[in-house]
Amino acid sequence: MKKTKLFLPLACLILMTFSCTKEVDIDIPPHNEQVVIDGSIETGQPPIVFVTKTHDIYSPTNFEAFLNGFISGATVSVSDGSNNIVLDELCSDNLPPGTEQMAASLLGIPVDQLAALNICAYTSFDQSIWGQIGKTYELTVSYDGNTYTSQTTIKTPIPLDSVYWKEENDEPGYGFSWAHLTDPPGVSNAYLWEVKKINLDDQGEPANQFFVKTFGAYFDDLFFDGKAFEFYYENPTDGGGGNPNDLLYKLGDTVVVKFSSIGAQEFNFFDKKYRQIYSAGSPFSTPINVPTNIEGGALGIWAGFSPSYDTLICEP
Repeated sequence: MKKTKLFLPLACLILMTFSCTKEVDIDIPPHNEQVVIDGSIETGQPPIVFVTKTHDIYSPTNFEAFLNGFISGATVSVSDGSNNIVLDELCSDNLPPGTEQMAASLLGIPVDQLAALNICAYTSFDQSIWGQIGKTYELTVSYDGNTYTSQTTIKTPIPLDSVYWKEENDEPGYGFSWAHLTDPPGVSNAYLWEVKKINLDDQGEPANQFFVKTFGAYFDDLFFDGKAFEFYYENPTDGGGGNPNDLLYKLGDTVVVKFSSIGAQEFNFFDKKYRQIYSAGSPFSTPINVPTNIEGGALGIWAGFSPSYDTLICEP
């Protein structure tokens, strides 16, 4: 028995030492640069369109790389059937006077950081092309001899029936945000849930300047068409501290809930996009092809949003 125990490791060592190896050359196809369009329009707001380009797999994926990928000199227009407006190319370090606050809101960046970040986009302050419920908006982007088009419709908003805070039994003073929704029957509906906590911080400023998406913020009515039901969401604004209570709202919080209706193609894009982001790096994830509603060979999305708003006061 002793000979057997010594022989097996020795045999494995011999096999490992003298096993055949072969170098394999893999031809990685060259990167074909594509235009990426990320545009949106919502009720009462101007259209905003980012036009960038893809990078190869070995390129950096940081914020600076995103800024460097901006395509300048494109012709971008939006039409609602009556008005056709060519959007202006604006950069956050050179905004028209008096537009800083709106730009900060559209970009989700504090006013005092606009100039330093220098983010560029295409938009218009001509209110004739701002988002209106029920209208369909056609986007046209022309660049380097190519034209890309897309359409989106701002749907009639479907408001929540109610929002409320419910204290967790095992966490006194803390709880999730809850809502009741009646989904209209017979039509495909999709939604986006965002929140902004507005109670004041230690400096006397609102806790959040901008709306924040929570995990699973996009959902559709595939499994509850025409149903009335309750659902809840965690607090996405205080996470990252390592405290489980950070995912809950505390007694006394005041939260604005922005609940948007979106189309099926928009939901399909954002659902797969965020599933891809959340599964990035997992060896067990299934590859996801993110769809696009841009015609002409570009990637990305042109999306219409129709929000309704509620204020949640976290109290029994």
